[in-house]
Amino acid sequence: MYISQLIAADAVHQVFAGRNLTLSLPAALSLFPSATPQQKGAAADLSYGTLRFYGEIDAYLTQLLEKPLTDERIHALLLVAIYQLLHDKADAFTVVNQAVHAVSQLKRPAPKTWAKGLVNAILRNFLRQKDSLAATFNHNEVAQFSYPQWWIDKLKLQYPAQWQDVLRVGNVHPPMTLRVNLNKTSVEEYLQILARQDIEATYLGAEALTLNKPAPVERIPGFVDGVVSVQDYGAQLAAHLLDAQAGDRVLDACCAPGGKTGHVLERADVQMTALDNDELRLLRVQSNLDRLQLKANLLQGDAAANNWFDHQPFDKILADVPCTASGIVRRHVDIKWLRREADIQSFTLQQAKILPSLWQMLAKGGKLLYVTCSVFYEENQGQVDKFLLNHADATQVPLQLPAGFQSVTSAGEKENAKSVQLLPSITHDGFFYALLQKH
Repeated sequence: MYISQLIAADAVHQVFAGRNLTLSLPAALSLFPSATPQQKGAAADLSYGTLRFYGEIDAYLTQLLEKPLTDERIHALLLVAIYQLLHDKADAFTVVNQAVHAVSQLKRPAPKTWAKGLVNAILRNFLRQKDSLAATFNHNEVAQFSYPQWWIDKLKLQYPAQWQDVLRVGNVHPPMTLRVNLNKTSVEEYLQILARQDIEATYLGAEALTLNKPAPVERIPGFVDGVVSVQDYGAQLAAHLLDAQAGDRVLDACCAPGGKTGHVLERADVQMTALDNDELRLLRVQSNLDRLQLKANLLQGDAAANNWFDHQPFDKILADVPCTASGIVRRHVDIKWLRREADIQSFTLQQAKILPSLWQMLAKGGKLLYVTCSVFYEENQGQVDKFLLNHADATQVPLQLPAGFQSVTSAGEKENAKSVQLLPSITHDGFFYALLQKH
């Protein structure tokens, strides 16, 4: 297990150096080519768990250290070990011994001779003092919720009745939700297929069901043949709200990885253009479409520019714009610690360039669905309100949750709401939807 600790510590160290976990974990794994699949899996779990509960773990470690550690690799290893002692099922004695051994294996450069004794002393002190240290967290919200204080304060202000639920849900493991391709089978038939293979699942609504126990995609019946796709229940709402009809010219802007692109095409035979500024991400979109046996015109381009546009207006535009991703932190646990409050303004400025650009490409009478995976008002209805002030030809169409989505958790009134703000829940992530019509 100490190999897993070393891999996780390296990944966590890289995250706090500013690299996202999607990149840092593979880089850390590459340092240990002889690691077994079990060790690699454990390392991933430790990396995600440590970052998920970093606020709590760091509060413990800060009190245990007489002064800050100058070696950030040892600091990261202690974070991983304390996560194990708090949240893992591993034997405490084993965790401590493995961490002491792991610190002796650190490289680049070799650790000082005192490192083993320090790690041993800190972890054993943690085990002895855990309860008394926890008692000091009563007024430490970062330790209680494992989010930055600015994030907690913003949710308190914007969701005074729901902020604690939003924070807690963001710290649980995300569900694995499937979208059934109704062109190939029905939800009922697919549930029967799962049952015959002893795979338990729960129907959520519309085309969505969640596996009671997550599984690798290659083990999911029908996945490789496009019978089902992996897509969050909240994300599946996009294609329903866009409501593209057969023959429509549709643009999916910022389309990667292509989940919403495929869903729109499954629901209607449209002329789909899928745009993204990243060539590698477009390859993933193409791969998803190939699996689903669907076709779209894939273009590399900037949604905030028009140099890729052929001047043929679109009937429907799906604007899934870049955002803080504050609604999907349980899937991307590093976001909480990499984001800064100032990043919200950076994203809103980017969104404010994309929306007017795409609006020029929308046909008169056409509709644009503005989407984020954020829960922050500034990126959501606040952004839409600013856009409406400057565009007299735009009207926000009131939204109601379509049939099949009544079980989602939304903020505010569901009936005749201007927009739909989904808050993270046990069954889905956090998303914002607003529908604009051109007149």
